[in-house]
Amino acid sequence: MENLNRRQIMGMAAAGSAVSMLGPERAHANGSERTSRKRPVLHVTDLFRPHMDPDDHWDLACVYALAYRGNIDLAGVLIDHPPGNNGGRNPDIAAVAQMNFIAAAAVPVAVGSSLPLKSRSDIQTYASPSDHHAVNLILDVLRESPRPVVINILGQSRDVAIAGRKAPDLFASKCAAIYLNAGTGSPDMSGKSKLEYNVTLDRFAYAAIFDLPCPVYWMPCFEDMENRRQQDVREHGTHYRFHQSEILPHLSDSVQNYFAYMFGRYTDHNWLRYLKGQKDEALLSKFAQMDRHMWCTGGFLHAAGYAVSPEGMIVPCDEGEDSSVFTFDAVEVTCSDNGVTRWNRDDTSEKRFMFHVRDTDNYQSAMTRAMKTLLMTLP
Repeated sequence: MENLNRRQIMGMAAAGSAVSMLGPERAHANGSERTSRKRPVLHVTDLFRPHMDPDDHWDLACVYALAYRGNIDLAGVLIDHPPGNNGGRNPDIAAVAQMNFIAAAAVPVAVGSSLPLKSRSDIQTYASPSDHHAVNLILDVLRESPRPVVINILGQSRDVAIAGRKAPDLFASKCAAIYLNAGTGSPDMSGKSKLEYNVTLDRFAYAAIFDLPCPVYWMPCFEDMENRRQQDVREHGTHYRFHQSEILPHLSDSVQNYFAYMFGRYTDHNWLRYLKGQKDEALLSKFAQMDRHMWCTGGFLHAAGYAVSPEGMIVPCDEGEDSSVFTFDAVEVTCSDNGVTRWNRDDTSEKRFMFHVRDTDNYQSAMTRAMKTLLMTLP
């Protein structure tokens, strides 16, 4: 989810009500019931090596932590095809291998299509089989899963858009929700408004997500692009930031090594030896002193049935929805072929929801503490 726009800056009013739309079963079952009814999740990310922005590696660690805790069943990681002029970057298969090793998991990985959509209804019948590696994994997981699947989109929307267009009935019945981390949340967006980076990667694909017959939980990255540097936390944007020293030194040695391998921009094949080796204290100390901008954390927790209290406690939505620092509100939303969104609150909506920061004063600190709690569970 990197770019010069997102990355280089420094109704369902209750969360519980929104998440309950994820499927016929209770989304926020308690105790052993919640553990035994894990939601399958597909994680679609622009995770590259060398990294374009470290937030993608923080996000990957978060979803693996949720899987390790037993909150979700991580069914696959799908990595975007690197965009043009990418500086020699490749999909970071090594990071997935490291997280699989840390969490004792065996999550499959696929690489996305390199071909931009020609229209919002394009299913790329002209593509090679390798270009639809990720599309086919999405469809296979949905078909084979005994329970509806959540899809998190953190980068471009291309592969999910193609899969949804190819099999709309499957998405209607087996896609519990799409968490779409892209765009801007201003209700006053116009054709002249600056577009968020993930939208610019494939505007037709972004627009096509809003056409799909499954619930879409829209998570605009910023409220608007023009004023994003003036106020870090906005009501209709997911962005927050934290100082890496607040979390990084508190993690296990293996997880710190996972981050150091990314921070150091290593491109060798020694991902396992590095993971099990001695910590590079100097490298970790250097990066601990830097801020990190984040966007997607709230969606990961919400999909697993959790809210975040003003104090940063991770609580079941059915217990903490009234005081959560964020909710998803029911909305009516449209998106043009050019990626321009228009929305309004609509409490009757059953399939379109929008991220809403309810507590702008505490959102940033609460999300930081929640992420720390989450990541400290990894061994």
